[in-house]
Amino acid sequence: MSQVIMENEGEEIEPIGQVRIVYLGPVEPHWDVVGVWGDEEAIESFHTRVNARLVLLPPHDPQFRRNRERVNRDAEREHLLLEWDLGIPEEAEVQVTPAVEEPPAT
Repeated sequence: MSQVIMENEGEEIEPIGQVRIVYLGPVEPHWDVVGVWGDEEAIESFHTRVNARLVLLPPHDPQFRRNRERVNRDAEREHLLLEWDLGIPEEAEVQVTPAVEEPPAT
């Protein structure tokens, strides 16, 4: 199965590679950028830019969300497929926890 990237004009562009970004844990380095397949030079330059954006940011840091979107846009521009592995299911990532727990009903 071939994945394609859609350009603004609706034309389909074949991706030149795939990259997986893996969260390693709370101790630096937090992230590992792994080239799955594709042009090694493009993946290496992307790897350098990703490290510059994420090197000190764990996923719970408020700056992480903005930088994650920048990394996603960068991957789109470079025609790279991007996969994030934060170590938690995607549903749990967006789940909002109430700040105050309600007492149990009596």
